[in-house]
Amino acid sequence: MSSTVEQVQRDLRELMQRDVDFDYRPQGHLTDRPTRRSSVLILFGALDRTPATESVSSVPPELDVLLIRRSNALRHHPGEIAFPGGGVEPQDRDLTMTALREAEEETHLDPSGVEVLGMLPEVHIPVSNNLVTPVVGWWTRPSQIAADASESVEVFRAPVAELLDPAARGTSVLRSGSTTFRGPAFQLGPRFGGHLVWGFTGILLSSLFRELQWELPWDKKREFQLRR
Repeated sequence: MSSTVEQVQRDLRELMQRDVDFDYRPQGHLTDRPTRRSSVLILFGALDRTPATESVSSVPPELDVLLIRRSNALRHHPGEIAFPGGGVEPQDRDLTMTALREAEEETHLDPSGVEVLGMLPEVHIPVSNNLVTPVVGWWTRPSQIAADASESVEVFRAPVAELLDPAARGTSVLRSGSTTFRGPAFQLGPRFGGHLVWGFTGILLSSLFRELQWELPWDKKREFQLRR
């Protein structure tokens, strides 16, 4: 049976009070770029116009998460589906401010309508050599969103129930030389371009869904072949 939006908020708040194991497995080789600290915003909310399509789910159909498709011109992770976020700037007071500032730049959301619930453990991403802190938030007062031409080419609020649908899930497979990288992945529906959510973003979503006990059984043998 699906939970309510209020229960979802309680689940997220409780999650922030305990240790979370991401089980992050690198999805690429270590780059020679300098190490940089950054943060991303994992922003949940309740959709008012685009609920999930009919599916068996453990979450309410209006629950959504904010995602962007990065510009192909970006140096790091070009063209990938991601959470809004970026590197720490000198004016940032803390990593929470970094996540909100970057989200505002990339999606034009109003950060005053976001309640920060907490931060998750820092993760090292070898392919960009970033030390990334995920900041979890709840959209208390949703605002209009739009892509930023320089950094994001698409911005959307993806229904979580659709991501949890076992038919949308599988394992990404990226081959680089003699090494094969595998990780949990999600295929977005046609109205979101059918894009694949994989890598750091896919791992974070999968870990959160598992920790929150929202996950439904899915076929880990189903593979999404990636090409670079």
